Amino acid sequence: MKEFKYTITDPEGIHARPAGELVKVCKEFACKITLMKDGKTADCKKIFGLMGLAVKKEQEVVVTFDGEDEDAAYTKVSAFLEENM
Repeated sequence: MKEFKYTITDPEGIHARPAGELVKVCKEFACKITLMKDGKTADCKKIFGLMGLAVKKEQEVVVTFDGEDEDAAYTKVSAFLEENM
């Protein structure tokens, strides 16, 4: 299992457009990818779960990767977050 911590920099937090793009990136991988904020978790392959966390700017999230292609997923998803959120 791998883990990535990130502080959201987008002024609008995780809103519909970047959440949808994140779901597309995560669906490329077989491993389980979850995003956690304040003890609540969401499946990164489901947009409603991500939106339900209501992540705002300056909040820290933890993304976990667990499965056969977790290394590749970690690399791509962490780069996506840094570039888009």
